[in-house]
Amino acid sequence: MLQAQKRPVHIYMEANPNPNSLKFVVNFMLTDDGISFDYPDQESTGNSPLAHELFNFTSVDRVFIAANFVTVTKKEDVEWEEVRDVIREHIKSYLETGKSPINVAFEQDPLFDENDSEIVKKIKGILDEYIRPAVEQDGGAIVFHSFHDGIVKVLLQGSCSGCPSSTITLKAGIQNLLTRMLPEVKEVEAEGV
Repeated sequence: MLQAQKRPVHIYMEANPNPNSLKFVVNFMLTDDGISFDYPDQESTGNSPLAHELFNFTSVDRVFIAANFVTVTKKEDVEWEEVRDVIREHIKSYLETGKSPINVAFEQDPLFDENDSEIVKKIKGILDEYIRPAVEQDGGAIVFHSFHDGIVKVLLQGSCSGCPSSTITLKAGIQNLLTRMLPEVKEVEAEGV
């Protein structure tokens, strides 16, 4: 009798600026490039069976899935040494079955809209090309929210959500880059943080 072969899954863990978050990096892509999914609670995990299962661990406070990684944010009263290996093994076992971590398909690129103004297209392009890769490296994501009267509003997700250094990153990094590249931009603010 033939047995189904498990998918080879290799995971390593990376710390990031948020001490309550840990990035679990996988050896293959989990989502399309530039697409991310942020789950602040178990009720929001309708399109992600993996995130839903991770919330069964009482230590898990938030789950974020993007590119080739899962960022898990733990509750304050738990130490990573107590839970990281169990969470890593759960992610590994789940992915070895070949199940998808996300059950969503897009008919068009959700990041870009042909109805966007020229300045919004430029802002999204800069966020995608220059800022997203750096933020993803730290286990998070930045998503364009709006642009009005010179103010760009963005959503910070994953390890960036609740991170002590996210305000510094937002003002010293993202705002400086956008205001330097686009004179129409005067300020950058985080929405919902």
